[in-house]
Amino acid sequence: MLGAGGASKVDRTHMPKIYPVILSGGSGTRLWPLSRARYPKQFIRFFDDQRASFLQATATRLGGTEGFEAPTLLANNDHRFLVSEQLEAAGVIPRAIILEPAGRNTAPAIAVAALSVLQEDEDAVLAVMPSDHVIGDEPAFVEAVRRAAAIAATGKLVLFGITPNAPETGYGYIKVGAALEAENTQAFEVAQFYEKPDAATAEKYIAQGDAYWNSGVFVLPARVFLDELAAHEPEIVEAALSALYNAESDMGFLRLDEKAFAKSPSMAVDVAVMERTHKAVMLTLDVDWSDVGAWSSLMEVGTPDDQGNVVTGQAILEDTKNCFVHAERSLISTIGVEDLIVVETPDAILVSDVKRSQDVTKVVKRIRESNRSEHDRHVRSYRPWGYFEMLNAGDRFQVKLLNVKPGATLSLQMHHHRSEHWVVVRGTAKVSCEDQTRLVRENESFYIQATQWHRLENPGKVPLQIIEVQLGSYLGEDDIVREHDIYNRSAEEVH
Repeated sequence: MLGAGGASKVDRTHMPKIYPVILSGGSGTRLWPLSRARYPKQFIRFFDDQRASFLQATATRLGGTEGFEAPTLLANNDHRFLVSEQLEAAGVIPRAIILEPAGRNTAPAIAVAALSVLQEDEDAVLAVMPSDHVIGDEPAFVEAVRRAAAIAATGKLVLFGITPNAPETGYGYIKVGAALEAENTQAFEVAQFYEKPDAATAEKYIAQGDAYWNSGVFVLPARVFLDELAAHEPEIVEAALSALYNAESDMGFLRLDEKAFAKSPSMAVDVAVMERTHKAVMLTLDVDWSDVGAWSSLMEVGTPDDQGNVVTGQAILEDTKNCFVHAERSLISTIGVEDLIVVETPDAILVSDVKRSQDVTKVVKRIRESNRSEHDRHVRSYRPWGYFEMLNAGDRFQVKLLNVKPGATLSLQMHHHRSEHWVVVRGTAKVSCEDQTRLVRENESFYIQATQWHRLENPGKVPLQIIEVQLGSYLGEDDIVREHDIYNRSAEEVH
């Protein structure tokens, strides 16, 4: 297997430059309730000993290595400040953060990245990676990408296949054909793609011995990829070209043109290109890979106790085996159970059979259809200035904890339907209200009436914490009228 002993080293004499492309979309459904639409799994640290989020780990995976350029990220507009903040914390300076105005799946995103990179390098090779995968053996992964890039430089579209160790129904499968002799039998022609199967079909694939999990990681010569995409789905290339040509720079982000990008068909790269091209090649990949696509796969990544349980947070387990238990705030206790997923967050709890963990998306769908908010956001909501956390709510009142980063400033704003009472519990606040500006220190308070223009700043060097009590007939986040915002958020954005 690739990365194991005996694999030949890559000849780097004539290697093209490799441009990491990180796809940071995600709907936040498969690891609900910890993952939400506004805070999907790539931003989360699931374990106490996890040093970086999945996004940060992906962004640094190929960085600082000879032959690899700075990463290009494709991100949801709603996540832009999270992406920027996490990259900064990880010490990563991206080549570009490109904002998708709407989710159009992976083919249009990769097309935009390829067009962007080709503006600088006609011979560029892209290493396309989702932002939420786990790679156990990172040096072997780097070497695998180098080998794939050498093949891609010959005009091939390379994807990585994972040797299956179970009849997994959450992955697509790749059936391989003849081995490419020059690649020491680690590279194969692609014979067929299989959609995500049921358990019986997956067992059949594994028994055949020539099927691999589709990892979703691709190494592509940018020009060849665009030519193949144009041959099969020209509308995607046309929309990507127009969206990039009419893109606008905004505070370090590149905003694709919304109308142009919306014209692109929504299509996965596998369907648009890889299943139709004759240039696809698969390399086997043995690097302890997981896409953490369900709670059961996260359980496999964690460290089990003597009874096979993986626990994060506070838990007391009695006569409990092979369970995944995640506690955010509460103490979780279990008695006499096996093979369960138990996840507690401040506003939602999930209990599932391990074998049914893929079905969490059905629960999220029902929550969305019920017009509830738990699919979309946590009680802690992140903003470019910090975050706020809902502490309590009732008829005509809400209580929040605001945490404002040092040097951060909220927008100059006004509310039609609510007044606000701020109590400083840590740090010093600079409060502007109408024509008055004053410093409000710990254990001091400030009252803002409805319709008064006001702004909150943290002029200090420590986080500013404020208890905010809202009173009024309507307390929705969309009751914000902004006059000026240093983060250039639009009037329609409530986050």
